[in-house]
Amino acid sequence: MHLYNYDPAPNPQRLVYFMKLKGLELPTTQIDLGTLEQLKPEYQAINASGTVPCLVLDSGEQLTEVIAICQYLELLNPDTPLMGSTALEKAQVLEWDHKIFTTLLSAVADMLRNGNPAFEGRALPGPVSLAQIPALVERGQVRIEHCWEVLNAALEGKDFLVGNSVTLADVDLYVAMNFAGWVRQRVPETAGNLLAFRDRIKALVD
Repeated sequence: MHLYNYDPAPNPQRLVYFMKLKGLELPTTQIDLGTLEQLKPEYQAINASGTVPCLVLDSGEQLTEVIAICQYLELLNPDTPLMGSTALEKAQVLEWDHKIFTTLLSAVADMLRNGNPAFEGRALPGPVSLAQIPALVERGQVRIEHCWEVLNAALEGKDFLVGNSVTLADVDLYVAMNFAGWVRQRVPETAGNLLAFRDRIKALVD
């Protein structure tokens, strides 16, 4: 297997932390998103969508979504389960992953890609050129503020989102919380559960 990634970016970072918690290392090539290396023909010959991460299997098949790569690695390396231990926990991890991705992480991405001149013509990742929509910046901020309330309530009396140990759901929330800083959005001081959660996960992954 060979992994193509860009470790500092939020979405690839989910996989970096997952692998660290699992104690896994893979041969990796860094694709520098800052220099738009993902759009160069050399990388698009490997992954036509021009996105990272991309895990190329020994068979030549590819996995290009974080959730799919994590599931694949989890099945190959079942020790230290990070996708849940029971049937209910496995479902809850996937549910939280989806919620975090479609709410908090998506809202931050909307603000970043539609409000930063560096993303002109690239309002969404991938090979299709899309114009920015400035109105999504304000909408994204409203969505983020709502997310803090919902997530803080979800962590009431809990150390982790699912079960009694860290899972991919916690990794995803931690990454999304840090990603919010890219658009100058911070967890409010009133969200004590979220702030304590961030410190707890930071101690595990950083």
